[in-house]
Amino acid sequence: MRLLVHVEGETEESFVNEVLRGHLLNHGYTSVAARLLGNARQRQRRGGARAWSGVSQEILKHLRQDPGCIATMMVDFYALPATGTKAWPGRKKAADLQGLDKATAVEEALAKDLRRQDPGLRASRFVPFVVLHEFEGLLFSDSQAFAAGICQPSLASELQAIRDRFESPEHINDDPLTAPSKRVLSLYPQYQKPLLGSLAMLEIGLSTVRRECAHFNGWLETLEQLAP
Repeated sequence: MRLLVHVEGETEESFVNEVLRGHLLNHGYTSVAARLLGNARQRQRRGGARAWSGVSQEILKHLRQDPGCIATMMVDFYALPATGTKAWPGRKKAADLQGLDKATAVEEALAKDLRRQDPGLRASRFVPFVVLHEFEGLLFSDSQAFAAGICQPSLASELQAIRDRFESPEHINDDPLTAPSKRVLSLYPQYQKPLLGSLAMLEIGLSTVRRECAHFNGWLETLEQLAP
């Protein structure tokens, strides 16, 4: 069984290819690959989330072409368009919800809409995952390891101070201006998301992130259970 992980950016692409792939291959998948959605594959045309209408068609195309494939996705909640022609199902209504209910509501809406477009699609073949609020939030699962992973051990206490203000690493955000990556950049302007994000994740370890981030852990558990 093959797993295709649709992602919106290089940070998630690097995480899937360098961290997640090995873990899931050990659980029985024959291949695990990240795929940048649409124009994100063209480096010179990156920036901003794509319309769900185009994303959903891309996912359905791969599922139809490869019957032995499971599709999942890893996207940031706060960056998803809520209104207009680019709107993602469930995103607007989810804004009124609290905490991880926001991400869960969007995931359920995405799965429902994909089945609406293809009633014959088996539900288990599409497993959406919405990160609340973005990938860097997961790295606050262990502030000391996070700081070591980005070669800035002196920042451990400041990273921990941010973590301590929130219920869990997945809750770290107030608005787009204070997204987890923005908080890290305010402490370390040289932070390079794709490279240092994966290095930090490797330093922290998936087991620690799973312990601290219930929503992320639930996603991995689902993928593991779907493996042969």
